[in-house]
Amino acid sequence: MDEDKSLHRYGLRPAGVNLDEVRGLLAAQTLLERRPQGDGDTELMKLCCVQLFNAAVLEDVLLIWQAKSASMDADCSIDIQLLCGSGLARTNAYLSSRRLPEADAALQRLLRCEAAGDFEDFSAAGHSAWYAAYYTPDA
Repeated sequence: MDEDKSLHRYGLRPAGVNLDEVRGLLAAQTLLERRPQGDGDTELMKLCCVQLFNAAVLEDVLLIWQAKSASMDADCSIDIQLLCGSGLARTNAYLSSRRLPEADAALQRLLRCEAAGDFEDFSAAGHSAWYAAYYTPDA
């Protein structure tokens, strides 16, 4: 599946079983991207992260982080803000509560980005609207 097919099939706000399929697709692409040649489709990965961002399920934060940290290309393609579909404060609290090295790495990156001003005027709704315009410019 590519980015266009995923957008057509799931839209920007998948729910239920479709949301589980997006998670599976992101996990599979993340594994491919972790290969030495980076065989994942980073644009598809980014779209999956936007779809999960819109669902605002805190348990998806680490899945999005794994995708973002799969490679340098994925890191550049997937915005750090996509970890924060539930909001920055709730995401920071969630990551702080997890006792996992990857949760700590994600939290430290969020804190550095916040200190650098990357979350100035951030809102999940505003970010979602920006991505809706990006993915469906003619709508």
